[in-house]
Amino acid sequence: MAKSTEAIETRADAGKQVQSAEFTEAPVGAGVGPGGSIDILLDMDVPVTVGIGRAEITVRKLLALGVGSVVKLDKGVDEPADLYLKGSRFATGEVVVDDGRFGVRITHILAPGAAAEPAQP
Repeated sequence: MAKSTEAIETRADAGKQVQSAEFTEAPVGAGVGPGGSIDILLDMDVPVTVGIGRAEITVRKLLALGVGSVVKLDKGVDEPADLYLKGSRFATGEVVVDDGRFGVRITHILAPGAAAEPAQP
């Protein structure tokens, strides 16, 4: 990278001083803290979203929805739910009830690269 510190002006930035940044190569192993491990990441919480289906309805039907209305989804009750991490599908499973709460029993974990499907929950 050029080591120029010469100020550059453009019409849009007239009057502003802009200088190029100088970067040095990071030594091998740099960025790893004491202990040389990234294990701290293993205890971080990440949001997982579960998709059980989708529906498309007209605005007229949307406006007519009220308490007790049912929106029919495109998946059957015997079809697996999709699990997403940051918008990418990574697994499928069956919806279960565990201690009075919904859960998902993982039935299939997708191979790397197959998870690129965009989120649709």
